[in-house]
Parts: sequence; C-alpha cells; structure tokens
Amino acid sequence: MRSSRPKVLHTMAGLPLYRHVLDAALPLGGMVSVVIGPNMDTLAAALHAALPDAGVFLQRERNGTAHAVLAAKAAIATGADDLLVVFADTPLIRTETLQRLRGVLADGAAVAVLGFHAANPAGYGRMIVENDALVAIREEKDASAQERKITFCNGGVMALAGKSALALLEAIGDKNAKKEFYLTDAVELARAKGLKAAAIETGEDEVRGVNTQAQLAEAAAILQTRLRNAAMDQGVMMIAPETVQLCADTKLGRDVVIEPYVVFGPGVTVEDGALIRSFSHLEGASVGRGASVGPYARLRPGAQLGEKVRIGNFVEVKQSEIGAGAAANHLAYIGDSTVGENANIGAGTITCNYDGVEKNRTEIGKGAFIGSNSSLVAPVKIGDGAYVGSGSVITRDVPAGALAVGRARQAVKEGWAERLKDIKTPGKKPKKK
Repeated sequence: MRSSRPKVLHTMAGLPLYRHVLDAALPLGGMVSVVIGPNMDTLAAALHAALPDAGVFLQRERNGTAHAVLAAKAAIATGADDLLVVFADTPLIRTETLQRLRGVLADGAAVAVLGFHAANPAGYGRMIVENDALVAIREEKDASAQERKITFCNGGVMALAGKSALALLEAIGDKNAKKEFYLTDAVELARAKGLKAAAIETGEDEVRGVNTQAQLAEAAAILQTRLRNAAMDQGVMMIAPETVQLCADTKLGRDVVIEPYVVFGPGVTVEDGALIRSFSHLEGASVGRGASVGPYARLRPGAQLGEKVRIGNFVEVKQSEIGAGAAANHLAYIGDSTVGENANIGAGTITCNYDGVEKNRTEIGKGAFIGSNSSLVAPVKIGDGAYVGSGSVITRDVPAGALAVGRARQAVKEGWAERLKDIKTPGKKPKKK
C-alpha cells in the first residue's frame, strides 16, 4: 500500500478493511480470533477497542497461511463446531456466503473452500474438482501446465469441521516450491483420511483482495454500488447514484431524495422524506423528517436537525440541535448551539463559540429572528420570539420578545469620497472646503 499504516487499517466506506470482514462474520456467532504480524501494535489496539473479547495472536514469522492459522492454536484447541478462516484484506465478503460455507460442513464435509471463476487466473491457486468433489488446490508455482489452464480458482476463504480441524492443520507440511505451510493442503490431507472436501462458487468481486491503493479504490467502488442499490431498494431516490458516496453505517429513510455529489461520512441518519441537495457533506449528523439540507451545506458531528428544518447553501452546523421548522437558509455557522423551533437565522450569522481556550454554547429561543450578518458571542441566550438587528454583535443575553441591536451608529460625511480622490491623485491639490 506504500503507507505507514497497516494495510487492513485503510478505510473503505467509513470502516477499516478488517472491520468489513468482521462485520460479515460476526452475525454467524462464535468466538473471534485474529492473527497479526509483528510490529502491528496500532492494529492490535484497534482490534481490542472494536472487539474487547476477541483473541489476538501473533505470527512472528511468515511461513504460510496454515502457519498463520496455527498461531491461534490455543483458541482452536478449545473446540468448536467449525472453524472459519477469512482474510482481513478481502472486505467484500458477505455473511450469506460464509453461511453457505458452514452449510457445506453441516452436510458432512470436513473442508469447504470458496472458489470463483477468474477472467485471468494467473497467480491464483487452482481448484481441482472431480465428480463434483474438491480433490486438491494447487498453488500456481506447483501446478502442472494442464492444471494452470483451470479457471476455477481459490478465493482464500475456508471452513473446517471443528472435530478434525486441528489435526488437519498440524499435519500440513512445507514440501512445495515456496517451502511454506499452505492452508490449501488441508484438502488433500482430508481426502487421504477418507474425509469429504467440497467447494462452493461465488463471484470474483466478493473475494477480491486489497494490496494496493488502486485495488482499494476498485473495491470501494464495488461496495458503493452495493450500498446505493440497497438504499434505493428501501425507497431512497438518488438522482445520480454513481456520484453519491455512502458509509457502511449510513441510515436513510423512505422517500429520502439525494441529489448528485453528496458525501455521507460515518454516523449519519436521515429520516423519511428529507431532501439532501447537491454538494453537501454530512458526518455524525441526524436529519429529521421532511428536512432539507444544502446545496453546499456541511453537517459536522453532533448536528441534529428536527422535522422540516431548512439548512441552505454554505451553512455549517456542528454540535448543535436545530428545532423543528427552524431555518438557516444561507451563509451561516451554527456551532455548539441550541436553536428553538421555527427560529430564523439570517445570512452571514455566526455563533462565536470558541474563545481561544474553550467552547461555549449559544441558545436561541423558539421563533427568534436573527438578522443577517450577526455575531452571537457565546455564552449567550436569545429568548423566545426575540429579534436581533442585522449587523449586530451580541455579547449579552436578549430577553424573550425583545429587540437587540449591537452596532455603531451610522455616520454620513458628504463629499468625503471626492476629497479622498484629490488627496490620492499625484500632483493634484486638494480642494478647499
């Protein structure tokens, strides 16, 4: 990946790669064990934070896939109905596919392997199937010329029956071109013991591995298509779905309309009937029923919009609750604030929430009217139904129903502009008054 971060900590649709794989496996239940390489303290910390009960095991030397699995021998030895081996850099794997693998074990197989038909099989292990039974998996370096013609390839994901898993893994040797312990050898070992091995097929995209930034982008594009289609199947309208970026945890209600070029960061919920206009960016925010956002709006973490709220172009909301029916239609910043129902925030209004040391809150009451180009210096409260005159700097609380004007008195000096030009023009003498 040419990155200082471990590969599986790179994100896709708001989640690290490993988390996509775990989220596919966790619905199946059971114990989770993760094998990592040396010098991956950051990854270990992330795993402990995400799954405190998961076992994390270290593979000190990279001697092949079977060697990696046996790093978690202590967990395997505790016994389980089955053992599912998945790779943290294949983020497109689905829960339903993993369940299909387990179903093969339930039908009597000791080993079940996920395969796919590759458009270009070069570099992949080949799945050798005879009479509908999986006979072997041959790594390309060990495959014969005839075996290399096979297009049915190993997807890397494997399930083993719990009662025979550890014995098969410990029997795997390193007599191959790479002198490594191949997990795929479990197939031939199982058959030698009179046990059944089987393969199921999936699409190539589902077992697509990520090893480069380009492959990450390709996998992310596939996931985005999945997420958009799922949203539209639930009643979301997207004008140009290919331009919308979703997160894995984005929640969208029915009859939500999303215009082109909208970006959803993590932790966004949009309720029924809301409209998200073009070029808006939402993260860690909730949007109420029938509300509208944008175009060119930004909702930062903690933004909570009530029913039928209107947040217009070039408005930013952060860590604030906006009451039902309230509006900030253009050019405003609302941070660390509470805005009451049906309040109106004029263009150019800002809540001055940071004093250089700490954040302070602004409270705007129900039905309050904040005139354009006003600065509300927190901490400050604007009462219900109060008015703030345009261009005001408000530093003290405003009672309910009151008018507050905090600006200098206008002064007009006639002829001043002409005299200024005389002064500034070289060689020209100013006219006398």
